[in-house]
Amino acid sequence: MTSLEGRVALVTGASRGIGAAVARSLAEHGVRLGLASRSGDDLGLPEAVARPCDVREPAQLEALVAATVERFGGLDILVANAGVGAYGSFLDLPLEQLDEMIDVNLKGTLYAVRAALPHLLASDGADIVTLASEAGRRGLPREAVYCASKFGQVGFTRALDHELREQGVRCTSVCPGGVATDFALGEGRGRTPEMPELAHMMAAEDVAEVVLFVLTRPRNHRLLETALRPMSEPSWG
Repeated sequence: MTSLEGRVALVTGASRGIGAAVARSLAEHGVRLGLASRSGDDLGLPEAVARPCDVREPAQLEALVAATVERFGGLDILVANAGVGAYGSFLDLPLEQLDEMIDVNLKGTLYAVRAALPHLLASDGADIVTLASEAGRRGLPREAVYCASKFGQVGFTRALDHELREQGVRCTSVCPGGVATDFALGEGRGRTPEMPELAHMMAAEDVAEVVLFVLTRPRNHRLLETALRPMSEPSWG
């Protein structure tokens, strides 16, 4: 296990759910943090730069990256986690939710990498971790646009591996199945808090442990993709 003490990470979607769990886990291992979220929450972490940031706005990401580098002297890790979901038949999906999923899940990942990469290339060993989904590995019913956004994330990350490996940047897709967070709850998004299947899903902290595992591997190898599912979910191959 490689120590992360003193490393610098930027986490998007950091105020709640998987992003908050990842940020807290990294902080416990001595990582200094830039935290991007719409609320600008610093999670009470003393070694953190936090500000309101919409990943659909490249200039906001660039400003947070610059503030993080100015505070801590560099950037070693990007965890591109910001995401939204909506579930239902394709024709019933409102156009604004279609646009939101593509803009946040896919374009937000592209913008985050674009803002962070010049600094990651200057690191002595950098990592890009994209929080994709099982929906980025196979098509699922009532999730067509969500799957499209997540397939895009996985494909982008795999292509970056080819492009950046020789420059010392490792690129990994983390693809969880069902996680009991609130990112897909709400009116018209296809999930409600009382749904019984939520009780059998994984916790955000389960995914954070996998991200930590990826980041602490020795630098002589890399993990291209990790997939995890709750025991309640079937195996699809």
